[in-house]
This record gives sequence, structure tokens and C-alpha cells, in this order.
Amino acid sequence: MVASSSPPRRPVLPIAPAQPARPAGRPAPVRGPWRPARLLTAPHRLGFFLAMCVLVAGSGWWLLVQESRVHGVPQLHYAVLPTLTHAAVMVLGFMPLFFAGFLFTAGPRWLDVEPYPTQRLLAPLGLQAGGWLLWLIGAHAGLVWAALGLAAVCAGLAWMMGLFWRLILTSPATDRLHALVIGVAGIVGTLCVAGIGIALLTEQPALALALVRTALWGFIAATFASVAHRMIPFFTSSVLPLIEVWRPFWVLWLMLGVCGFEVLAVWVDFAAPAAHAWPAWTGVVIVVELLTGGVLLWLAVVWGLVQSLKIRLLAMLHVGFVWLALALLYSAASQALWLATGQAVLGLGALHALAMGFLGSTMIAMVTRVSCGHSGRSLVADNLAWGLFWALQVAVGLRLVAAVQGMPAWLFGLAALAWTAVVTVWAVRYASWYGRPRIDGRPG
Repeated sequence: MVASSSPPRRPVLPIAPAQPARPAGRPAPVRGPWRPARLLTAPHRLGFFLAMCVLVAGSGWWLLVQESRVHGVPQLHYAVLPTLTHAAVMVLGFMPLFFAGFLFTAGPRWLDVEPYPTQRLLAPLGLQAGGWLLWLIGAHAGLVWAALGLAAVCAGLAWMMGLFWRLILTSPATDRLHALVIGVAGIVGTLCVAGIGIALLTEQPALALALVRTALWGFIAATFASVAHRMIPFFTSSVLPLIEVWRPFWVLWLMLGVCGFEVLAVWVDFAAPAAHAWPAWTGVVIVVELLTGGVLLWLAVVWGLVQSLKIRLLAMLHVGFVWLALALLYSAASQALWLATGQAVLGLGALHALAMGFLGSTMIAMVTRVSCGHSGRSLVADNLAWGLFWALQVAVGLRLVAAVQGMPAWLFGLAALAWTAVVTVWAVRYASWYGRPRIDGRPG
């Protein structure tokens, strides 16, 4: 037999399914373990992480308080009025830390100055976060611990705002108005923290609560108003080209004016011999809130509310802003009902529409956006972020219903549970990014 000249046949192997080609020029995502040292690679990482720690701790503590009130478990002893503990940490606890993460990231670009190394922010932000955790401990352990916590917070906040004022004063930028507003608001906030500590030690809880509400409007809401005026039209026009950047300064002055007016209202109420003892003044408040709320609702439409609903992350910002208008309108309705019936029919609903609705929704939207952009991810709200945002709206709704006179006490606990669940899942998700490298391999 003549041997064949053709080579022997090899066994045929199964062909593996083709892998989708990675887009040209796009590197593989960078993965890495979570390391605390990475929190110091960018201001937003450190500020946002510490803010989320305080947010989850403060929210979880309040949930325990509600469970104790409704079911008697756990049995808690209070050295500080729980309402004051809750109000202070939820207004002044995590928001300034979120501000730090945003301001020391975007602020240097606004002001055209060199940013600080993140290590320089560790002490002032650490003092605030540690101080608020001590405040929660002191709520049960004793006034001295609570006061020490507030002292640490005050020192940290003053230090932080001093660093921001240094950026403002050394800036060559011609437009520094938004930064100046935030700087002045930060001074208000620092003074309020100091005042709360003094009121605590002198056993004046009503004064301390008035100072918390002053900080809510004069510091937190004023800062949000300034950032919203600068950023919402910019974000909208960058995604929706047909929407022009329209942010006349009278809009900023209107928002700041209502913040100042609400601060004035806090102190008029504090000086009054009884709630709504001066009906003429209450009538003025109703008119101002109705007019301002209506204008802001119109402004939300002008800024592209309807168009934004097609883009999740943008819609979150716009819905958050709508809550500011709704909070003012709700407050006007609440005041009118009080005048008509002599009773607080809607309770603290307007306050929570502002704090949970406007501030909470805008916080979720802004922090999510910054976290996505500065981690190398697409600027989109995925299904988890979108679902958490709308779960937050449910939590706000539950809290508004619970505030209505005559509602069962367990609704407060349900609202606290909904809020705590949302912010905890949200915080764990994004905090897990801050200790890891950017997925695109870039620094920051």
C-alpha cells in the first residue's frame, strides 16, 4: 500500500462562543480591593464616605427611638431631648460633609484656584464625623459627652469653612457669587452649632431647636439653593441641547430671600408668647410662601422639568427641586389650617417636605451624579439608583401622612424604617466605590 502524502487529521474541537469585542480604545475596567487609603485620593471620596457614615448612624438611631416609642423595645434612657438630638444630626450632621466633598472637588474649578490635597481635609472632616457620633452617644451617656461632640463639630466646621474662604479670597475668578453665598451660609451654620452647644449646656431646648431650624434655612437650604441655581440649568443644557442655560440672578436672590425670610419667621415664632399669637404675621408668612412656592414651581417647568423626565439622573435633580416649591406651598396650607382651626392639623409635614423631599432628593441626585462621574462610570442612574430614589419619595409621603393630626404612632416608625432602608442601601452601594480605584484607571 502506498502511504498517503496528506497529514493525519486532528480531532475537531468544539468552537468556543465568540466574545463580544470591547469597543476600540476603551480599556478593561480596573478592579481592586477596598482600601481606606484611597479615601485620601480625592475630596469627594473622603467627604462623601464620612457623610454616609453619619447619615446611616443618625438614621438608624432615630429608627431605634421610634421602635422604642411604639413597642417599648429597646428601652432607652435619654440625657438629651430625642427631638433635639434627631434634628441636629439630620440637619447639620451629614450635609456639611457632603458639601465638603462637592465644594473641594468642584469649588477650585469654579474659582480657578489650585485644589487642596485631600489629606488637608482629613482633620476638619474627621472632627465633624467623630463629633456627631459622640453627639449620638451623648444623647444617652450624658450632656458632657454631647457637648464635647458639638465642640468637635463646631471646630471641624469652622476649620472646613475657613479653608473654603481661603479659596474664595485667593480666587482670580470674576464670578464668585455662588461661592460667596456658600461661604456666608457656612458662617451661619458654624455659629448655629456653637449656639446649640451653649443652649444645651444652659438647658434651653427650645432655643437649641430654633437654632437648628435657623441652620436648616440659613445654612443648608441656602447652600442647596446656590448650588441648584448654578448647576441644574448647566446639567440640563448639557444633556438636553434645546434647553438653554437660563439662570438669571433674580432667581438666586428669590431663593435666598425666602431662606432669609424663613429664618426671620423662626425667630418671630420663638419670641411669640404662643403659637400663632400674632395672626397678622402668620398671614404675611402665608402670602410669602404661596407666592414664592408658585414662582419656584413655574421655574422648575422653565428649567426643563418635563423634558428631564426622559433622563433618570436629570429627572432626580428636577424632582428634588420641585420639592422646594411644594414644601413652601405645603407650609402655607399648614399655616392657613392652623389659623382656621387653631390646631396643627398638618404637624411638621412642611418641615419634612423640605428636609426629606427637597434636601434628601437633591442629595441623592447630586451625590449619585458626582460618584458616577468621578469613578469613571457613565453619568446614568441605573435601576438600583432609580429604584432607591423613588423609594425615597415613598418615605417622604409616609412621613407627611404620619404628620397629620390623629394618625397612628406606628406610621412614624414606618416612615423612619423606609428612610433608613433607602439611605443605608444607597450609602453601602456608593461607599463601596470610594475605597476602590476608578474603573477607567485614571487618578482621582
